[in-house]
Amino acid sequence: MREHDTMAGEDRFREWMQDTPARLDVGRTGTRPLTREMLKLRLDHAEAVDAVYGVVKEETLAEFDLFTVETRYRDKEHYLLVPDSGRVLTEASEKELGERCIHRPQVQIVVSDGLSAKAIDDNLADVLPALRDSLAANGLQEGTPFFVKGGRVGVMDDIGRVLAPEVLVLLIGERPGLVTASSMSAYMCYRPAPGRKDSDRMVISNIHASGTPPIEAGAHIGTLLRKMVEQQASGVKLIV
Repeated sequence: MREHDTMAGEDRFREWMQDTPARLDVGRTGTRPLTREMLKLRLDHAEAVDAVYGVVKEETLAEFDLFTVETRYRDKEHYLLVPDSGRVLTEASEKELGERCIHRPQVQIVVSDGLSAKAIDDNLADVLPALRDSLAANGLQEGTPFFVKGGRVGVMDDIGRVLAPEVLVLLIGERPGLVTASSMSAYMCYRPAPGRKDSDRMVISNIHASGTPPIEAGAHIGTLLRKMVEQQASGVKLIV
């Protein structure tokens, strides 16, 4: 390979490094990673573990007046080992939703820790106000928002069974990785109910400061919800 081709290839590689948070060209000392890279890896891993086992701050929920209900997750270890436990509400929580929430709302907003409490703490303050502004701009009415502790995506269907919303959006913490531990997803479904498939849902993922901007995501969610209401569909059936 000619020298200028080699240099051009190196320049392109450096550009790629600027465009991705992936670990590229981290360097070695013999067969071992550089000390600074090893320490950074351990730090990122520790942050991911903390995100999974963390708890959403009370002040985060209080800021938006979100009351808390729970799934049958029992504890974090059970939640991780038995995913179905996070898809069904407890009987007490089902009763509380029935007493405190608007039934058959046009738009039901639900927040859940999922696999990253940090995602909620870091992003909710930007996503939720933007989403509410977008709902108003799109002429949509919000129901009674609340927080689900120990939730999985499938809890949308159980909530749909209880409250029967026209559309539901679940803001939930994503599984953390070694790039970020604060990524949020927004799952949406038209008339969620038991038996819904993954193909009936749609999602905006990677919502965080270095991914999909939280304010932009909130605005876009409102637009998608309007289309879902207009077309009476979601997931692969929605024409976007």
